[in-house]
Amino acid sequence: MQFVRRQNPPLTPPVRGTGGRREESLYRKLFHLSSLLGYFRRSALVSRCCLSLVAIVSCLLLLGTPSALAGLNDDNYDGNIFAIYAGNGSLVPPRVSLKEALKRQRPALLVFYLDDSSDCKGYSIVVSRLQGPYGRVAAFIPINTDTLSPRTTYTSKEPGYYYEGLVPQTVLIDQQGKVVFNETGELTYEQVDDVFREVFDLLPRTESVELKRRVINEINTQLSEN
Repeated sequence: MQFVRRQNPPLTPPVRGTGGRREESLYRKLFHLSSLLGYFRRSALVSRCCLSLVAIVSCLLLLGTPSALAGLNDDNYDGNIFAIYAGNGSLVPPRVSLKEALKRQRPALLVFYLDDSSDCKGYSIVVSRLQGPYGRVAAFIPINTDTLSPRTTYTSKEPGYYYEGLVPQTVLIDQQGKVVFNETGELTYEQVDDVFREVFDLLPRTESVELKRRVINEINTQLSEN
């Protein structure tokens, strides 16, 4: 009997079909998507932590600085009232002292104030308006009463000589060094303007709203606003 060896077919590497490629591609996409989701979750957590930290710091700052809550109608300190509420930083510090104004025989308007007074805050707007027509012909001298020397005696050339202990206080001194107006409290523009008109010999408001001098030898001159 003769035996014949049976030959097996040659082994060939398996061929991966298209279905396998699709499964691998889908797996990679799912892996990348999962990684992105994880990144966004971590980013969102960090963002929430940062926002919470900012909110906590802001609250602490507000609680620690009451001046941030100050306003026009309260007695809280919020900085220089002429710069903040009147929008006029040129009034403080004054350009000339009272002594210099009296030496030049120039009218001087003294305004005693405090930065943490609601009355002074509102009045700062009036003082700024008055500087418009009279700032070049009169000395505007706002004085923070906290800066006054604690001395008990002053000369008439020092602002402390005229301070009466209340704010706001307005004192107008004419060219001869005479006090022609001295009032405390929040005043109107017209109240101080009327006294300025008398000092500069201008027509009263009832005759002319514009700043015009009285008629002298039939010549009518007008006070320049510039």
